Amino acid sequence: MGSSGWKAAGEAPSVTPRRRGKVLECAILDAALEQLGTVGWNGLTMEGVAAGAQTGKAAVYRRWPSKADLVADALRAGMPSLDEAPDCGGVREDLFQLCRVMRDAFFSRPGVAIRSVLHECDAATAERFHAVIMGQVVEPSVRMIRAVVERGVARGEVRGDAMDSMVFEVIPGLMMYRSKVCGSEWGDREIAEMVDGVMIPLLRSCGELGDGAGGDRATGGAEP
Repeated sequence: MGSSGWKAAGEAPSVTPRRRGKVLECAILDAALEQLGTVGWNGLTMEGVAAGAQTGKAAVYRRWPSKADLVADALRAGMPSLDEAPDCGGVREDLFQLCRVMRDAFFSRPGVAIRSVLHECDAATAERFHAVIMGQVVEPSVRMIRAVVERGVARGEVRGDAMDSMVFEVIPGLMMYRSKVCGSEWGDREIAEMVDGVMIPLLRSCGELGDGAGGDRATGGAEP
């Protein structure tokens, strides 16, 4: 019997449907993050990203005219959302949980990629990626810390004059410094030590704040 142009029932088509629009863009951005994680900024090429996304190089260049444009969008799209401050009923626990969220963002695939890119690219490009860190991590973190401290002031847990921009920058500053310079991965114990040893004394009102320092509480405490 001669061959037929019809596929047998249930047989998979031989050609993969062409991806377009947002589906293709997401595949390209994901491939860019994958490339950053494997070959770094210097090894990443538009051709390599196109191959990883199983598309043509022209499809990448139509959307992103340069490697820096592509990487900046990939980092922004992949970074975990930091938009709502935890509300656990007390400043200490709120800060502890917020720091865990920030830690997860720092060590997410885009977070690790940002830090590795900053070590490799030139000063002008690094400045662009600093803006990504500020917009995606630092500024949202500062806003959430402010919200936590405001609630603490309203509850009488925190002294009123603690509403200061430098106070809100202590946690992101410490976390970024110790991640970059000291290689800290910010386990729960280290987060608890920062909250109890640095932030709580800094915010403390005349009375005791929370139920005392220490990271061994049932809620939010670090492992023994």
